[in-house]
Amino acid sequence: MAKREFPLERTRNIGIMAHIDAGKTTTTERILYYTGKSYKIGEVHDGAATMDHMAQEQERGITITSAATTCIWDNHRINIIDTPGHVDFTIEVERSLRVLDGAVTVFDSV
Repeated sequence: MAKREFPLERTRNIGIMAHIDAGKTTTTERILYYTGKSYKIGEVHDGAATMDHMAQEQERGITITSAATTCIWDNHRINIIDTPGHVDFTIEVERSLRVLDGAVTVFDSV
């Protein structure tokens, strides 16, 4: 069996969760930028967010399906799942919860 690049003890599965328009995808885009995974910060309102890959998501400026990506930080592999915030897509969040080690909750104070 092949040796893993990152052993399980250095692998984390985290979800980004919050209500609609709180900044989940924006937070994920910043994480990808600061970890060096992407070299340009994708803006949700411009339809340029890496995590919002469907045309409907880009047009509406909301996340419809959960999207997963991986980045490296402090010699750990971080698997990130960006989840939708709209109540109509709650099932996407529930499906993601089964594989997560933890979650980042974003609160919008406005």
